[in-house]
Amino acid sequence: MNCYETVFILTPVLSDEQMKEAVEKFKNVLLQNGAEIVNEELWGLKKLAYPIQKKSTGFYCLLEFKGEPTIVKKLDIAFRRDEKVIRFLTFRLDKYAQEYAEKRRNLRANKTNENAAAAAVAEKKEA
Repeated sequence: MNCYETVFILTPVLSDEQMKEAVEKFKNVLLQNGAEIVNEELWGLKKLAYPIQKKSTGFYCLLEFKGEPTIVKKLDIAFRRDEKVIRFLTFRLDKYAQEYAEKRRNLRANKTNENAAAAAVAEKKEA
């Protein structure tokens, strides 16, 4: 099984609910074809480097997954068929990229834990 990372941009006119439904749709495509989803990150609404389809912003999403090479074609077809997707890019991670992605995930998890701990301490002080 190879490790892959896909980043896709959804049109900015979607509501949060519609955006999450679209992400779930692509996750289901991966899961139905035997992939294992390693990480999911919703980066939110960001400004594009240049206008695409007369839009200057888009919802960025990242999915890291493990699977067979045939899954990539099926995922590409799903992206192309969905009009909500402005752009997408899927690539295979080599061993160095896998190490970097793992470090980034751990760093992000640590920040989340620290923020939760700080919030709990602040909550105790208020009480």
